[in-house]
Amino acid sequence: MNGRAPRDYIDYRYQVAEPEVALLVEDEGGQRRRLRIAKAVDEDLGLRFTEDVFDGIRTCRNRCIFCFVDQLPPGLRPALYLHDDDYRLSFLHGNFVTLTDLTEADRARIIGLHLSPLYVSVHATEPEVRKQLFGRATGDVLVEMAGLIERGIEFHAQIVLCPGLNDGPHLERTVRDLAALYPGLRSIGVVPVGLTKHRRRLPPIRPVGPPLAHEIVAQIHGWQEEFLRAFGSRLVFAADELYLMSGLPLPGRGRYDGFPQVGNGIGCARLFLDKVRRVRPPRLRRPVRMTLVTGEMAAGLVKELARRLEAGGSVRAQVCVAQNHLLGRSVTTAGLLAGRDMVCALRGRKLGDIVIVPATAVREGEGFLDGMAIEELARRLGSAVVPAAWPREVSAALRRLDRGRAER
Repeated sequence: MNGRAPRDYIDYRYQVAEPEVALLVEDEGGQRRRLRIAKAVDEDLGLRFTEDVFDGIRTCRNRCIFCFVDQLPPGLRPALYLHDDDYRLSFLHGNFVTLTDLTEADRARIIGLHLSPLYVSVHATEPEVRKQLFGRATGDVLVEMAGLIERGIEFHAQIVLCPGLNDGPHLERTVRDLAALYPGLRSIGVVPVGLTKHRRRLPPIRPVGPPLAHEIVAQIHGWQEEFLRAFGSRLVFAADELYLMSGLPLPGRGRYDGFPQVGNGIGCARLFLDKVRRVRPPRLRRPVRMTLVTGEMAAGLVKELARRLEAGGSVRAQVCVAQNHLLGRSVTTAGLLAGRDMVCALRGRKLGDIVIVPATAVREGEGFLDGMAIEELARRLGSAVVPAAWPREVSAALRRLDRGRAER
């Protein structure tokens, strides 16, 4: 494009913004031709890409003792084993990166193209604690972030909470060190460490239990009140898992300050409940019996949805809570359920007319974590299976089923 081979989708977007674009195109047969396209400024060419990074995803050189990728069993979707640490994917998709291996060229590009905001895994700001967590010395993350903030780059930070390692006074230090970077540091998310049963040859880490979850949420609420007075922003937020684990009520919508880390599982539960209350119970031509599948963590949320759907009188909904046999009982999030977990939970049950599975557990074209396709799950269960993420999608699936039966 314009004499340059784009390295990634970011390069493409900047080149395609020009009112005239010169392309050198090679077809499947190796034939090359040149095109010159005149168009409106910022008008797209209509190209679609299979990947956002054309020169290879940058992988992580750290050996974090809590890395979820290192806790996966063999035989899952190949993409799950990639240790990505690419600032471009952070900018494009909100992936969390460590900034531990940025080059001067990377910094210049981030600043020059204003690739902001970026999402950073911090975990701890004390060098020795970081070294223990990351498996190597990583440099001063505060200096790295402050230097980029001075040049106009903004950040969202993540702290993966590992009991006995970066909680207590270490967590207090990390949160306050990061808060000193406000307003360039826009938010801090605190999430519990995820542990599977496949932690072979990895240091032992204690899971976050209900008492600690309760303590951390109370601590975060205290910081929020302090930061709200100081900055006009609550700044630090607890993962949904910490609320659900502790039994504490979810904050109201207004306490999430615009949901800056919803992609990190912070505020999704509140949004889900709000959408449950707004969804209209479907009124169908014929009664429908359905099964809603979820993990243990979100069971209460999905039961609220089931009650809402049944309020219209034409739906009978049962909630099936699937245990995670693939990764271990301590993994309770619905998005990490494998196809085989669902088969185990559902086989032998009276499933009704339709089974709704969490869309977060399925990737289009790749299936569940273990590679099982939706079609294969439906065949094994002998029932229609539909993935859905939000209440409205579930309601829409019921209406499609009702229309299809009427047309038959």
